[in-house]
Amino acid sequence: MPTPQLLNDVISLLLLLAPSAALVSLVLAGVNLRQEGGTTFAVGGRFTKWMFWAVVFLTLQPLLTWFSSFGINVSLPGGGISTPWLAGIRSDVASFVTNFVVGRIVPTLAAFFVLRSILDTASGEHPLPSIIAAIFLLGIQTTFNLIQNYNTQTQYATADVLDSLWNHLAGTIMPIAAVLALVGAILNFATRKPFMRLVAVALALLCVSGIWKLVLSMMS
Repeated sequence: MPTPQLLNDVISLLLLLAPSAALVSLVLAGVNLRQEGGTTFAVGGRFTKWMFWAVVFLTLQPLLTWFSSFGINVSLPGGGISTPWLAGIRSDVASFVTNFVVGRIVPTLAAFFVLRSILDTASGEHPLPSIIAAIFLLGIQTTFNLIQNYNTQTQYATADVLDSLWNHLAGTIMPIAAVLALVGAILNFATRKPFMRLVAVALALLCVSGIWKLVLSMMS
């Protein structure tokens, strides 16, 4: 018995809304990044959880092909949505997430985090966690595009994206963070504050790939 067209359209609707769900996941990841400290985050915490779900949503269709290898027939509908009102729902939800949530709400939320950094400074706390969260929120669309570019459209697409994000973090983000740590060390040295910890952090950030390879060689 063939699958009813309405059911195929509902499945297509859910699959086509997966990128919108990924954008919302990135927004929630940015908010939770500030709640977990901004400069630090818990592995397995809410920030990493929402980042993981963003990757899963963007690699959902390749991920579903694993069911075929398990002996479960998964026939995903191809093409668009033939039911007009379902197609309208898809267009409206995607437009709402892109234009309203990401285009308008996220910049305002980032501005509030910048204000929070000023209030943190006034209360004697460090402003950097709020600033990092604001930068992450403003770069959500770029992060979204980066994840899409890393999508290999294979059964291992989710793992491939996570590996690529790790390489991007170690090869691009970590050197920038190391420079910032060195700048902080220089400022601490000039103001007669402890600075060796920041120097050690900078060196560790520059050597993070080497440290990881060392751990792998020790385990092999």
